[in-house]
Amino acid sequence: MGSRVDLFASIRRDARLEGLGTRTLARRYKVGRETVRQALKSAEPPARKTPVRVAPKLEPFKPAIDEMLRTDLTAPRKQRHTATRIWNRLIDEHAAQLGYPSVRDYVRKRRPEILAESGSLAETATVPQEHTSGAEAEVDFGEFWIDLAGVRTKCYMFVFRMSHSGKAIHRVYPSLSQEAFLEGHVTAFETLGGVPTLQIKYDNLNQAVTKVLGGRARTENERWALFRSHYGFDAFYCEPGIDGAHEKGGVEGEVGRFRRTWLVPVPDVSSVDELNAYIAECEARDDVRRITGRLSTVGQDWAAEQPLLNPLPEDRFEPGLPLTPIVDRSSLVTIKQAKYSVPASLIGRRVRAILRASEVLIYDGRRLVARHERVGVRNGQAVQLDHYLEVLKLKPGALVGSTALAHARATGAFTAEHDAFWEASRRVNGDAAGTRELIDVLLLHRHMPAETVTAGIRAAMSVGSVLAEVVAVEARRAAEHLPGADADTAAGGPVTANVVSMTQRRLMDPLAVIAGLPADRRPTPSVAQYDDLLARRTAKQAATQTLNEGATPS
Repeated sequence: MGSRVDLFASIRRDARLEGLGTRTLARRYKVGRETVRQALKSAEPPARKTPVRVAPKLEPFKPAIDEMLRTDLTAPRKQRHTATRIWNRLIDEHAAQLGYPSVRDYVRKRRPEILAESGSLAETATVPQEHTSGAEAEVDFGEFWIDLAGVRTKCYMFVFRMSHSGKAIHRVYPSLSQEAFLEGHVTAFETLGGVPTLQIKYDNLNQAVTKVLGGRARTENERWALFRSHYGFDAFYCEPGIDGAHEKGGVEGEVGRFRRTWLVPVPDVSSVDELNAYIAECEARDDVRRITGRLSTVGQDWAAEQPLLNPLPEDRFEPGLPLTPIVDRSSLVTIKQAKYSVPASLIGRRVRAILRASEVLIYDGRRLVARHERVGVRNGQAVQLDHYLEVLKLKPGALVGSTALAHARATGAFTAEHDAFWEASRRVNGDAAGTRELIDVLLLHRHMPAETVTAGIRAAMSVGSVLAEVVAVEARRAAEHLPGADADTAAGGPVTANVVSMTQRRLMDPLAVIAGLPADRRPTPSVAQYDDLLARRTAKQAATQTLNEGATPS
């Protein structure tokens, strides 16, 4: 027999077609006459009655359980009763002999009833909201891990999400600094092409809020208040803790969605800039997705929302923190417990520095004199060998063990070609002079591309030259053959050396042409003509000796 619906349908069909009575139908389908009467009365079977489960052992303890649940109404969220804790208290304090399942089932049913009776249910319930186009946005940070140059590294993702369309901007930074917070906003505003007209919602982040006051009142960081004034928007601060999470639920969900969609598996990148470029591509692909319950895509909704934003101000706000450190005797400035090198000519002077989320810019007046990646390690250093070349020209012996050389090797700026030239130059010219030749080569990097300098080193050493002037000549020649300079080089043709070694030239075939010059057809030089002079000198010396021996002393 099928379901009760099928049974009722069969009874009603036989009664309609055959005119059978209640007793006959009951015998045919082996059911009670009351069931037949129900089928003839309605095609839908009546709902089965759920038996009332009686828990006689639990009944005396229900008032105690209710009291525990009522105390939870005013208790901290993380210190409220669980069913297990209630069960243990009943055993310890009331000597109850109860099974855990009966207590668990009663608590599950009774807790929401007590919440509703107290009126607290309305306070915790949420009401769906409609967001005006172009008016509101939400901001949050999320953390995740990447393999940065082969090292598992923790990073932080700034997320800016438009509340109406769901269009979101994501950028990765190595820290949760205020510089990252402000830089993320600037990037989002410039990428979106405008600023929300009403407000942006935030948690009570340290980068913006210094003190939480009563209600929605906050004491804001002075630099953050200046930033908001510059771009002309209001900040809406959510309630602290879990109670305020729903107030910006869109960006809370966006952090997890984007991380699961585009950052799994763990990204393997060589730099944070490379990762941000990848993330920008992912954002473009996200424009074709649809948010649940919507017919249009995120990109379509954003196209309608974007013209409604307020325009950007004429001046760009500098998100970096301005500082004025003094250059010490090691040509280093200290910024946030990290050291950065500057040209040695600035030792003892006060310079202007801009500390950004991922880099540090150092100026002498308006002139940019140094740019470093921001050091995230306390007492770490970022040192450039170029800043010390003038000092090393006077103190060449200091190069071997210098921190600047170690950093240059670690970053790849000091290549195997530089090492080979240095070794050969010291072998030929001596340690001091050979090192100075290397420093002259390193100075070429200030006004020539690195690849042309290394090409010049290879060309010079191919003929045994260890002179910086030769490297410079060959580097300039290599620059003329960079890709795009002519058809041969664009096709990948090698750049040959323009330096002529007379020794190699003489040993090669006379018909060969070296560096575009004709073969040397001159005869090998001879010193035979000087032999006559040697013979005359020998005869003169013998005559002088004879005269001296024949002389008589007076």
